[in-house]
Amino acid sequence: MEDLFGNAPTEQEKAPVCQTMPLATRMRPRSLDEIIGQAHILGEGRLLRRAIEADRISSILLQGPPGTGKTTIAQVIAASTRSRFERLSGVESNTADMRKILASAQRRSLSGGQRSFHPTLLFIDEIHRFNKAQQDILLPAVEDGTIRLIGATTQNLFFSVNAPLISRSQIFQLEPLAESDLIQLMERALRDTERGLGNQRAVLDGDAGEHLARMSDGDARKCLNALEIAVLSTSANSDGIRKISLAVAEESIQKKAVVYDGSGDTHYDTASAFIKSMRGSDPDATLYWLAKMLHAGEEIRFIARRIVICASEDVGLADSQALLVALAAQQAVEFLGMPEAQIPLAHAAVYVATAPKSNSAYIGLDKALTEIGEGRTLAIPVSLRDTHYKGAQRLDHGKGYQYPHDYEGNFVPQAYLPEGRIYYDPTENGWEKRIKERLHYWRRCFEQSRENP
Repeated sequence: MEDLFGNAPTEQEKAPVCQTMPLATRMRPRSLDEIIGQAHILGEGRLLRRAIEADRISSILLQGPPGTGKTTIAQVIAASTRSRFERLSGVESNTADMRKILASAQRRSLSGGQRSFHPTLLFIDEIHRFNKAQQDILLPAVEDGTIRLIGATTQNLFFSVNAPLISRSQIFQLEPLAESDLIQLMERALRDTERGLGNQRAVLDGDAGEHLARMSDGDARKCLNALEIAVLSTSANSDGIRKISLAVAEESIQKKAVVYDGSGDTHYDTASAFIKSMRGSDPDATLYWLAKMLHAGEEIRFIARRIVICASEDVGLADSQALLVALAAQQAVEFLGMPEAQIPLAHAAVYVATAPKSNSAYIGLDKALTEIGEGRTLAIPVSLRDTHYKGAQRLDHGKGYQYPHDYEGNFVPQAYLPEGRIYYDPTENGWEKRIKERLHYWRRCFEQSRENP
C-alpha cells in the first residue's frame, strides 16, 4: 500500500515494532501528519513541508534542542522521497565511513541515467562532532548534487558547522515542544496498542500529565520515556487499570534538567536575554534568566561582569549609583562564593533593571570613535598642551589656558576642541536631567563668549 506521497512502505515501516525499544523510539512519527509541533517549518504551506511533499529536498541543516524531532524529520524525509537513505553519526562514524558512502553515491550517479537518478540522502546526526577536515570531505558531493545532506545538531550551526556547508544548505531551527504538544504525544502513546502503551490500560491524571510535560522542558523523548516508566512501574487496580497519579509522575521524571551549554549557544542566548531584560526595565524577566543561569551552574563572575557592563552602558548617567551597586556586587561575589553570591547578584540585577536608563555616554563615545576612525584626527589646541617639561613655554604650550577654579562657579567658557564638536547629548531620565540643565547653561555661556569675545 502506498503512502500519501505515492511511495511504497519502507522495510523499516514493514518491520514489526520491537517492544523492548524505548517508548520514544517506538512512537517515532512515520509521516508528516504524525509529527506534532514544529508547525513553523512543517505546517501547511511551509517551505520544508512543500519540499518534502514535492520530493525536492536540497541539503538542509536542522538545529534544535534534544528531543524536538531532528532525527524524526530526517526519517520522514527518507520515507517520503525516492532517495537512497544513508545515516552517519558524529559520535560513532569516522572518515572511512563517510568516504565509503560518498564513493557509493558517486557510482550510483554515474551508472544511473539522468532521468532515473535520485541522489543519496545522507543524514548525519550530531554533525557538529565532525571536525573541519571531515566536514570539508562532504563539500564536493553536496556541491554537485551527488548527495543531499541532512545535518542535525543541538549546537549553534554558525559556531560548529563549516561556512561552505552552511552556504550550500537551508537552515531550519527547531523549537522545544509546547506542553500541549507533549500532552498530545502522551495521549497518543496511551491509546496506541501496536507501538505504544494501549495494551497496558493506563489512565493519566490531568495534573500528572501536566507535570510530566512541564518537567520535560520541551523534550519529547524525555517525556515519553518518563511516561513509560510511570506506566510500567504502576500496578493495575482491581479493574485492571493502571492509574498514573501526580505522585507517580513526580517519581518517574525526578528533577528537571535545564538544557544549558556553559560555553555554547545556550550560554550566550541566556546571557543575552538577561542583559536585554535589565536594559528593558523588566525585573521579573531579569530574575528568571538570572535564576536559569544560576541553576545551570553558570560562572558567577561572568554574571557579575554582565551586570557591571549593563549598569554603565544602559543605566549610565541616569543613575550613576547603579554602577557602584554593580561593582559592590562583583566584589561581594568574590568574597562570598556560592550559594550566598546569588543574593548580591539578585540585588544588583534588580537595581539595574529598575533604574532609569540612559546610554548617552556610551553613544557619545561611539560617535567620537567613529569620527576618529573615519576622519582626520583633530589637533590638540595649544592652550591644552602639556606644560610640565622644560622648553614647553618656548613652544607656547598652555598659552591662553584659563584655570576654571579661578572663576566664579568653577567654570569659564573656553574651547577644548578646535571645532567645538558635540558628542554627548544627555537625556532627561533620572539624574541626567540635572546634568542636561547644567550642561545647557555651560554651552550657552560658551556660545555667548564666542559671539562677544
